[in-house]
Amino acid sequence: MYGTKLCDFHLHSNFSGDCDSPMEEMIAAGIHKDLSVMCFTEHLDMDFPEEYPFDFNLDIPAYQKALFQCREKFSNHIDVRFGVELGIQEHLGKRLTKVTSGYPFDFVIGSSHLIGGLDPYYSPYWEGRTRKDALLEAFETTLRYLRAFSDIDVYGHIDYVIRYAPDKNEGYRYQDFQEILDALLQTLVEKGIGIELNTGGYKYGLTSPNPCAAVLARYRELGGEILTLGSDAHTPEAVGYGFSRAFALLTSLGYTHYTIFKDRKPQFLPLP
Repeated sequence: MYGTKLCDFHLHSNFSGDCDSPMEEMIAAGIHKDLSVMCFTEHLDMDFPEEYPFDFNLDIPAYQKALFQCREKFSNHIDVRFGVELGIQEHLGKRLTKVTSGYPFDFVIGSSHLIGGLDPYYSPYWEGRTRKDALLEAFETTLRYLRAFSDIDVYGHIDYVIRYAPDKNEGYRYQDFQEILDALLQTLVEKGIGIELNTGGYKYGLTSPNPCAAVLARYRELGGEILTLGSDAHTPEAVGYGFSRAFALLTSLGYTHYTIFKDRKPQFLPLP
């Protein structure tokens, strides 16, 4: 249906608390980069600590209205889809379910932005413990979050935590966390939830996307089939960032397709 053109399924605009880019500018960038489909996935992180500088309480009705207007305006050029990135915490299940059941989303990403009430983006998360313990806690917490709430289509940037480690992904190996990562991936497969290849890892200076190649390979070995591709762009320049590199990686790992969503149903596209 979409040939070999590109589809970016992790995008933000100024409806997300950490983004200043107007939606129309993001769409214009997508058209310029020859995207066929782009799905906005604005942040909604309920109960995000007030001491952090960003407000992640999404005004969903306003966001939906603006996106539907843009969808109509640009319909002859690109397919704009309606998504959300939910920050999952164990106590939020009922409130998150109300969100996913209350709006006609095409796509829902679940993410772990808070670990024990701390965002790994900021240095306090890393203070007073070893790097290995900090990573292990993040992976164990993600598994708990997934078991507490699973009305999502993919789990986003599973090793998000590694982006902000003091030495990035230097020395980070899947094998050192195999037990917990396998449990996480197996739970996703059993629940029919996919993962994403998030090229933001490249943008943040890592040598791999999020998650790393070994995790992507293991997900496929365990029977995982749903894999979306997203730039995690917060600026027009970052739309579609690193996609050619990502497609080459997926091909080298034996993948033949990637996934997009409409009305929360997966659609499988051949890799370019």
